[in-house]
Amino acid sequence: MPTPVDAPGARHHASPSACPDCAAVLEADERFPVWCPVCEWNLQPAEPARESDPKKRRRAEREKRRTEAGKRRTQARVEGLFDALLSGDGAAADRGWLLASALAGLVHLVTFAVWGGTTALLLFGTSPLRVVGVCCLGLCFLLRPRLGRIRPDETFLTRAEAPALYALADRVATEVGARPVDHIRADAEFNAWFTRAGLRRRSVLSIGLPLWSTLTPPQQVALLGHEFGHDVNGDHRRGVWLRSAVSALLEWHLIINPTQFLAQLLLAVPKWLTGRLLELMNRLTVRSGQAAEYRADELSARVTSTETARQMLETLLLSPSAETVLVRYRSLPRQRSGPNAGRPEADLWAQLGALPGSLTPLERERRLRLSVREAGAVDSTHPPTHLRIKLIGRRPVDSHPVFFGPAEQAAVEAELAPAQGRVAGELLVG
Repeated sequence: MPTPVDAPGARHHASPSACPDCAAVLEADERFPVWCPVCEWNLQPAEPARESDPKKRRRAEREKRRTEAGKRRTQARVEGLFDALLSGDGAAADRGWLLASALAGLVHLVTFAVWGGTTALLLFGTSPLRVVGVCCLGLCFLLRPRLGRIRPDETFLTRAEAPALYALADRVATEVGARPVDHIRADAEFNAWFTRAGLRRRSVLSIGLPLWSTLTPPQQVALLGHEFGHDVNGDHRRGVWLRSAVSALLEWHLIINPTQFLAQLLLAVPKWLTGRLLELMNRLTVRSGQAAEYRADELSARVTSTETARQMLETLLLSPSAETVLVRYRSLPRQRSGPNAGRPEADLWAQLGALPGSLTPLERERRLRLSVREAGAVDSTHPPTHLRIKLIGRRPVDSHPVFFGPAEQAAVEAELAPAQGRVAGELLVG
């Protein structure tokens, strides 16, 4: 793991050495792992063996081989989707969601059957059956579809508190064809997300301030374009039909998780069935969902440029370094003197902002190659980041950049300052 970012302007001298595998000349920088770009020696520094017991070590090696085999299968699937999209075969991504929709229909049918049966018992049953119907009302409540709820808290910013940020978000949303956002929140994640919830399907845009702080203003616009792209990119997983079914299955799986031995025996089959259904729904929708992520990337390029969108995606590879910065600042005592006395959060955001410029070209290349080897992604619902970068550079995009000038940048920064103070306090305490 790289060491924390140093102050801007700090000099670090690279010293040459030789690769032990191919004897190529290496450039060493004490801030980053030494590796060979020719043969990829030490691309990912090996972790020391943790198990001294031979049996446990062999078991760990078998588990590692199984994990690597699973990664290879997953990589083959995502690369197949990438090749299909690159060749223009967008329909290849949509062949599984129809079956997933049928499975979702079965899930909803179970819910409606329980509701219908309960209603029949209450209306037409005898007194004992009506008692059963009353008991079934609780089951109906547990089996109800989940549409999500919006619970505004201190992370939410109102339009009155952040008019410039909302104005920027509205312009980006209009450019990609999405509706204006209803709520914006700022949290401590190195990520951002967009969702809709509730019967009225109100929208929420969540901005992770650690990620936002590492981006340039054009890259921030690209990030907004990607997130609003989720509202118009045809991701079936985000639709009410599929999403409510998956939410219901997740709830059922959690409910059927007893602690008593007898209950475990009785509910083992239902629990296994809901778990397998969840896995199947994920397998059937992952291609469609990842194709939608690629389309959201194209929309991020539309509101900026292909190069800016690519740089924004490369910034996602900085997550380990950002975590290193956060860990370092959690361990530091508060300053007692200097311009930031008692306010280490000021240095925190400065360090995060300097993070992209602190990487050498060689370290950037190492992280990109490591992403290729590990098929690294934001999470399991996203395509590997290196494929997103690769595809966005190969497909033409009709760009209509959204202007984000210096005055507006300053206004947005001022509006986010209170949230930065709150988030920094959470990070430094946590």
